[in-house]
Amino acid sequence: MARTDTADISVAKQQRKKSMANAKRKRSREQFAERYSALMLAAAILAIWQVMVPISGLSEFILPTPWAIATRIVSEYQLLATHAYITLFEVLGGFGLAVVVGVTLALTIFYSKPFERAIYPLLVAMQTIPKVALAPILVLYLGYGWAPKITLAFLIALFPIVISTVVGLQSLDRNLVSLVRSMGASEIQTFFKVRLPAALPNIFGGFKVAISLSVIGAVIGEYVAAERGLGYLQLQANSLFDTTLNFASVATISALGVTLYFLLDYVEGRVAYKRDAAK
Repeated sequence: MARTDTADISVAKQQRKKSMANAKRKRSREQFAERYSALMLAAAILAIWQVMVPISGLSEFILPTPWAIATRIVSEYQLLATHAYITLFEVLGGFGLAVVVGVTLALTIFYSKPFERAIYPLLVAMQTIPKVALAPILVLYLGYGWAPKITLAFLIALFPIVISTVVGLQSLDRNLVSLVRSMGASEIQTFFKVRLPAALPNIFGGFKVAISLSVIGAVIGEYVAAERGLGYLQLQANSLFDTTLNFASVATISALGVTLYFLLDYVEGRVAYKRDAAK
């Protein structure tokens, strides 16, 4: 009888070890899929694109393959890098200005109800105006230099920063603020110790939307009037019927936006706490 019990215990231990090993392997596969899912999807799309273009009989003028675009990026990297530097300066200039003005407006809106009622309609009205329509007007008043592109990037990035910052500040639990104040904290201490840390996830959410929109704004400005920048390079490629260079410019614009987005995401991970997502 004792031998039977010992055998049962041994079998149970083996089954438990086997189930734990299976759970560990499953967890590893899930982590791998979660980490590299975007890369695998992009690789699948590029592979299908690479295969289907020759099969469908499309010429490089109509639709170049990813390999042809990558080859052109490598061969023209100096040209692309020179124009990307100009676009990057315009994007960062507009985004930085939008952060300063947007956060200041959001704080004023949060602490002043009359200002909130006065400024919100203007912000919404400005956001509804197509920025393409503003670009020629900005060029008329600000010229062909940096100013119209930076201003356009600023205007298109301002609204999400203001809204996300206000929402983040307003989402804090009122009881928590009352608790902190009951302990003798001033409004400045309450803001920096409680309000701002709690609002940072929302604020960075607005920043990440705004940096993507800043790229769009800068490129739109280059479409209208520019002598340098990736948008200008794309227009030049169009005029020369160089479809591959056109796609290379678009890929560089996309890479610029993605890089800036993930840089902000990295900064957010360093300064803001992560909220557990509801599942």
